[in-house]
Amino acid sequence: MSTVVLPPPGTRALFLVCIRFLLQFHVVGALNGEGAALLAFRRSITEDTEGALSNWNSSDQTPCSWNGITCRGGSVVSVSIPKKKLLGTLPPDLGALSSLRHINLRNNRLQGRLPAALLRGARGLQSLVLYGNSISGPLPPEIGNLSYLQILDVSQNSMNGAVPTGLMECRRLRSIDFSRNNFTGSLPAGFGSSFAQLEKLNLSYNELGGPIPGDIGNLSSLQGTVDLSHNVFSGAIPASLGNLPEKVYIDLTYNNLSGGIPQNGALVNRGPTAFIGNPGLCGPPLKNPCSSGQGEGPSSFPFLPIDNSTPGVQVDSVGKVRTRRSLSTGQVIAIVVGDAAGIGLIALVFLYCYWRATSAVGKDGGGNLDKGKKGRKECFCFRKDESEAHSENVEQLDLIVLDRHVNFDLDELLKASAFVLGKSGIGIVYKVVLEDGLTLAVRRLGEGGSQRFKEFQTEVEAIGKVRHPNIVCLKAYYWSIDEKLLIYDYIPNGSLSTAIHGEYLDFQCLVGWV
Repeated sequence: MSTVVLPPPGTRALFLVCIRFLLQFHVVGALNGEGAALLAFRRSITEDTEGALSNWNSSDQTPCSWNGITCRGGSVVSVSIPKKKLLGTLPPDLGALSSLRHINLRNNRLQGRLPAALLRGARGLQSLVLYGNSISGPLPPEIGNLSYLQILDVSQNSMNGAVPTGLMECRRLRSIDFSRNNFTGSLPAGFGSSFAQLEKLNLSYNELGGPIPGDIGNLSSLQGTVDLSHNVFSGAIPASLGNLPEKVYIDLTYNNLSGGIPQNGALVNRGPTAFIGNPGLCGPPLKNPCSSGQGEGPSSFPFLPIDNSTPGVQVDSVGKVRTRRSLSTGQVIAIVVGDAAGIGLIALVFLYCYWRATSAVGKDGGGNLDKGKKGRKECFCFRKDESEAHSENVEQLDLIVLDRHVNFDLDELLKASAFVLGKSGIGIVYKVVLEDGLTLAVRRLGEGGSQRFKEFQTEVEAIGKVRHPNIVCLKAYYWSIDEKLLIYDYIPNGSLSTAIHGEYLDFQCLVGWV
């Protein structure tokens, strides 16, 4: 029988330590290439106050169990680490994730440029969401490599330069949001013809200029709001914008647009709030009419000059033939009498107001002079001092909450997905879905600035106090000179008409008093 000779105790301990070290070294070396690329991202993060990357360990064989990482078939398909206050940059190593489909790093503190190597390598990207960071520099032309891209959101950063023509290659895009950056230049040729599936377009708060592309009306899949506001777009509003779906709200405020506003399709019956901040615009729905030099908005008829070949006949700019003829004596007398009667009626109204104001002072025996002054102001529509009016029109920079359970802010509301539910003479109602899934109904009121804040606040807060099982509660509101929003709970039971007539609803939901 053979005997086993064991090493001395001290040698045995040293042997076990060596084996353990070798095994640990083997595990470290087993981390795959995708894990190494993600570790490069971790090294580029200089501050992680919430410990979002705390379990990104090099001792793991794969990164599939790390925070914010999703794998499919052993490959990384998603990197989603939003709202974690990560401070750092985006390394080009992320381009090594060849199976990557989704990147969501919104609302962090990322700086530096968007690396072109990332766009060259991760060609299968379907969504790139980077809004709410401090990323700078231009959008790389390599964006055209992402032929499967559907969602591109780089809003609320510091990106600049022109929109690259390579973007036109991303023909599957459903959402483009470049708002609140420093993009400049004109939109690339063919912008409106390249995105047949585009549902959301927000280019607001940039320095984009030049004419609005004439083919933008080809974006027939758009929903919610097309926001081109707060740029420097110039020239006339293309009539093709009227080809957009009728439920789309077109926001062209605060640009350098000029000329008449087309009155066709989706542009018909738009309130003035969609066009304010463009001093060169004229015609309905604005109050300033177009002069002869400005002309009317573009129409679908070609311009026809005056035809002087036939005496007494003129062809106008929309192709209608009209005959010039002088007024008869009876018509002139009728016009003069009508004008005189109108002037007399206005004089009687002013005399009546003056009599009411002076009689109010007389009744008070001169002791209530302020009341008499107030009466004259109301009668003659005296305007308040400009500084006084300005003090009442103080801009509100955030939502005013009426329900203590509200846990979202104005920024989250404006970034949410919005769909038009209906339109009326006083505004548009949207169905708004926040990022956490909360659904709200938001009424955007027209004619911004016509009501002072204190008046609006008094009325809205009175409505907010109403509590009844059949009345939707007002949760919050927002007021500014150019914008008023009312935020309600969303009730998914259809319209009042549906409830009354019972269409598409179960009979238990019908109103019982009809």
